[in-house]
Amino acid sequence: MACLSPSQLKKFQEDGFLLLEGFLTAEECVAMQQRIGEIVAEMDVPLHCRTEFSTQEDEQLRAQGNTDYFLSSGDKVRFFFEKGVFDKKGNFLVPPEKSVNKIGHALHAHDPVFRSVTHSPKVQALVRNLGLQLPVVVQSMYIFKQPHFGGEVFPHQDATFLYTEPPGRVLGVWIAIEDATLENGCLWFIPGSHTSRVSRRMIRAPAGSRPATSFLGSEPAWDNNLFVPLPVQRGGLVLIHGQVVHKSEQNLSDHSRQAYTFHLMEAAAGTVWSPENWLQPTTELPFPPLYI
Repeated sequence: MACLSPSQLKKFQEDGFLLLEGFLTAEECVAMQQRIGEIVAEMDVPLHCRTEFSTQEDEQLRAQGNTDYFLSSGDKVRFFFEKGVFDKKGNFLVPPEKSVNKIGHALHAHDPVFRSVTHSPKVQALVRNLGLQLPVVVQSMYIFKQPHFGGEVFPHQDATFLYTEPPGRVLGVWIAIEDATLENGCLWFIPGSHTSRVSRRMIRAPAGSRPATSFLGSEPAWDNNLFVPLPVQRGGLVLIHGQVVHKSEQNLSDHSRQAYTFHLMEAAAGTVWSPENWLQPTTELPFPPLYI
């Protein structure tokens, strides 16, 4: 599974995304689910840190882009919640384990289960097969897509938030921990859209400034007819070019759509991680090399 055929490589280059079915076993997926259940059970988030996650621009800037809890999460394991799960005082309106939108952004560094998956020999072999010489891990997330109210993710390019010079040096690795279906909010892509420019960028302001983030440019009004769905069975892996446009719908089904995803940057050949990105390497956690 780690060795891509010439036709698979060609398809990824043409479409900007590629599905590899059965990349992880059911047992590997269960191990991650069990570990994330333990992490959620131990979750202790102070009232003032209970941040609702959104992909709408105005809500991003208000709820995440101006909170230190979000902006300093690049080297930590932190919890972000669905909209509407808190009362006005910040108390949970639903069971806490049903309220989490995602956990990010450094599971790959701080948890042995997720570190072992991220740096597994088959992931390393796959990325080598793609030709990446010096990939580093810039972030990781566990996404829950809770049943009945797992939030919609609006059309976007990952490079909006993870920008490099030259562009096109970011690769997303998205693994289905549960089946991702049309009913529970699978990914949708615009094939070939990775050849377009980065239309919008989230910019971090200098320390102490408010607002702490802003957007340069704007997201085009993408034609819904251009999107194609990508259902994925448990254990399937999706390669995502940093500039391909993708989205997911709200989950109104009875089943969650859990996934583990991480992003790599090709650090070779003079790649520069934008100093304006919200996420920055730290002294405590420089971006770790994938090949270890």
